Amino acid sequence: MYSPPKLSLFRSPENLSSPSGFMDYWVAGFLVFTAGVLLRSWLRFRLTNSKTRDEDEQEKSEKKKGMIPKGSLGWPVIGETLNFIACGYSSRPVSFMDKRKSLYGKVFKTNIIGTPIIISTDAEVNKVVLQNHGNTFVPAYPKSITELLGENSILSINGPHQKRLHTLISAFLRSPHLKERITRDIEVSVCLTLASWSQLPLVHVQDEIKKMTFEILVKLLMSISPGEDLDILKLEFQEFIKGLICIPIKFPGTRLYKSLKAKERLIKIVKKVVEERQVTATERPNSPANDVADVLLRDVNDGGDKQFQPLDFVSGKIVEMMIPGEETMPTAMTLAVKFLSDNPVALAKLVEENMEMKRRKLESGKEYNWSDYMSLSFTQNVINETLRMANIINGVWRKALKDVEIKGIFWLVNGIGRLLNTRRLVCIGFIHIGSHG
Repeated sequence: MYSPPKLSLFRSPENLSSPSGFMDYWVAGFLVFTAGVLLRSWLRFRLTNSKTRDEDEQEKSEKKKGMIPKGSLGWPVIGETLNFIACGYSSRPVSFMDKRKSLYGKVFKTNIIGTPIIISTDAEVNKVVLQNHGNTFVPAYPKSITELLGENSILSINGPHQKRLHTLISAFLRSPHLKERITRDIEVSVCLTLASWSQLPLVHVQDEIKKMTFEILVKLLMSISPGEDLDILKLEFQEFIKGLICIPIKFPGTRLYKSLKAKERLIKIVKKVVEERQVTATERPNSPANDVADVLLRDVNDGGDKQFQPLDFVSGKIVEMMIPGEETMPTAMTLAVKFLSDNPVALAKLVEENMEMKRRKLESGKEYNWSDYMSLSFTQNVINETLRMANIINGVWRKALKDVEIKGIFWLVNGIGRLLNTRRLVCIGFIHIGSHG
């Protein structure tokens, strides 16, 4: 009977009796064994290598997390904002920073105005950020500021538009025509302010200087003189700027909501002035610009910024340019009074120089001009030294474009910003820590 052949992967045992059959079987077994060892070694290498990479990534992540400074993020959403604002209205605004610096060191984390941030009081760290080698840090601002100023604010303009706006305003401010007029305006305003002080039992210097600088600034921007219109403008502006630093919640009744409504009313007032100025510019296109509104209107009408509506663009920029008159200039002038009060010798020399100028003007019968102001060398030194010591810029916000390590501290990219509070001799910096907090 026929039987089908058996199938086998190896030689049958009977073939092992021959030397050639035994060698073939041994070679095949050795190859299988070697392949198994190699496969096992390769799998072990891959698993070990993969585990090492995972551990490295985890170690790096833990290292970064470990390098985030100590501190407290406070309550959900509001963080430590209420304490931050309360300290700002106290007699020692820096107490918020000082307390946490004593608890956590020169660099610490917190959460203010809806933003988890890292605060640095380390001068070396802040210097690295400000020098910004490699363009690692870029300007960024808290949500309350961006909400109030809008998408097309001066803060968000960059590139050619920023350069053009800066060139236009700078050229106008340096013009002899403006310097001649603004010198007279400042003299009149200062004389009226000083005369009003004589009727007051107590003079709050910074508040009084704010009134004076705001009047001068608004006249420079829109040629509005003191009166009812200026008073209304001032009230709306005060309500508007209260929301620059606040919790970014827009429900009716909140600080941000009230400030946004105040800005709408403020824009409406300014827009009315700009509309009247546009008519004048159309009727007399070759007349010299009297204020910033004229400068911006003529540039926009000439096609300088075609993507913007002329009236909206000009009105918005004028409102933003009012902000320096509220803080920077009054702060510098108030601190000048303080520094001179602390240095009687410098005060006496300053008075002597200015009284000598006054005597010469009385003898000549001429008015003060810009050249007279610039010729007061000691007065210029006092101004420069005040600006150096005062650090009048309230803060500079920055955010990181990439993860970077500075002095063993990781500044992480997924945050909104860093604020350098330069009013202190040692800068104070903020960097948002995002989800890594």
